[in-house]
Amino acid sequence: MLKQGNTSVSEQVMAEGCPVREVLDRVAGKWSILIVVAAAQGPIRFTELERSIEGISRRMLTLTLRNLERDGLMVRRVYPTVPPKVEYELTPIARELHRSLVTLTDWAGKHRHTIAAARRAYDEGHEHVPA
Repeated sequence: MLKQGNTSVSEQVMAEGCPVREVLDRVAGKWSILIVVAAAQGPIRFTELERSIEGISRRMLTLTLRNLERDGLMVRRVYPTVPPKVEYELTPIARELHRSLVTLTDWAGKHRHTIAAARRAYDEGHEHVPA
């Protein structure tokens, strides 16, 4: 852990609070991650996103896309056609985020069986413990 004076960088981040925490909350959200991964191959239409992300409602997709756009992670393009064609594309900083997410998802895939076994062992050891 890096130190600056008597305070670690992670302690400074927690002390600064809101700005960093807000960004982490936004990009670490389940739907944000899935949208960034789904949009990584290039421009994608709303309906394509909706079909590719299992379980997301239209409202949640719309809200998450707006938040990603507001945070500078997604660009929304509207084409003057009838009906209007709308595409979403990752910004350069979102592409950087995507690389980190790939590392994280690769790690999760690699260790999913170990984690599942640890959960089973934990649950079995805590079944009879009174609350």
